[in-house]
Amino acid sequence: MDFRLSDDQEALRRGMRELLAARFGPEALRAAVDGAEAAGGVAGEGTAGERAPGARTVGGGGPSRGVVDRRLWRELGEAGFFALRVPEAAGGVGLGLPEAVLVFEEAGRALLPGPLVATHLAATHRGGDGAEAVPGAAEGRAVVTALEPDGAPLVEHWADADAVLVPEGEGVGVAAPGVVRALPVRAVDPLTPLHRVAGGRPAAVAACGAGAGVLCREAALLTAAQQLGSAFRTLELAVGHARTREQFGRPVGAFQAVQHLCAGMLVRAETARAAVYAAAVTGDEAETCAAKLLADEAAGANARDCIQVHGGMGFTWEAEVHLHLKRAWLRGSQWRTAVAAEEQLAEALLSPRL
Repeated sequence: MDFRLSDDQEALRRGMRELLAARFGPEALRAAVDGAEAAGGVAGEGTAGERAPGARTVGGGGPSRGVVDRRLWRELGEAGFFALRVPEAAGGVGLGLPEAVLVFEEAGRALLPGPLVATHLAATHRGGDGAEAVPGAAEGRAVVTALEPDGAPLVEHWADADAVLVPEGEGVGVAAPGVVRALPVRAVDPLTPLHRVAGGRPAAVAACGAGAGVLCREAALLTAAQQLGSAFRTLELAVGHARTREQFGRPVGAFQAVQHLCAGMLVRAETARAAVYAAAVTGDEAETCAAKLLADEAAGANARDCIQVHGGMGFTWEAEVHLHLKRAWLRGSQWRTAVAAEEQLAEALLSPRL
């Protein structure tokens, strides 16, 4: 069986990389980070920027501030990012989970901020009558975040969200975020503001077409794809620095210790890629857990080794790599932590197969 990417898949990935390079390249990433820091204090506080109608006060502490660029969000919608798996008959692109993994990998490589996974899932899984669970999600007109089913009180991009996916039991509901009090908390990643939901989970006002199990599995896989993109980006940064930075009259990449670091980064990233791509094809629960574990490890360890290759420069605020490390830490705590994935893998290995 040939698992190489088809020409169409290569074109899809190349097109998404070109779009993100033009609209959210390194300079735009730095500007977004500086803008988030200039807002001051806890991520998520400040004055509301461009929003859809219905901007609200969160937590009783004044107008909330988000980091989602609504114009870019709509451009992603026009490019088919959110409607990638929506059937063509319903106005979507009509592709599958393997193709979604490719575009999310590119989003992770660019450190694109926003609740991409939740919005994509809200656009993909529709109600029994085929109606959108969240109108406008597929076109990028709505921003959707999600609560995780394990009762975790933290939710990302609450201030930007027009709707919230709420897994409850075996189903998934859609709730309005404004009806529940949420308090902003400091996040390690400056581009992923977090809020702590207070007073219980919001009541669903509509139904999403996916079951909770399917939604959580796909969310874990797409998050793993973002981690994969970040792992390859930090490998690229490390190799680029090793080729150009000179010490003792020659590039630092000529030293064996640096070569070993870069080689280890490549091994981790390629191993994670194989697992993520395989899980996208099979849709297997255990393989998804393995993919998330390997991708989380690759993203975090590669960012640390990239900092090591950069030496003292790697720790500075001006370097891009620290942003990858912070995002990797945050994604590692989302949609299947290492402990949860290991437990599910162990259970699958110990369960008798028929």
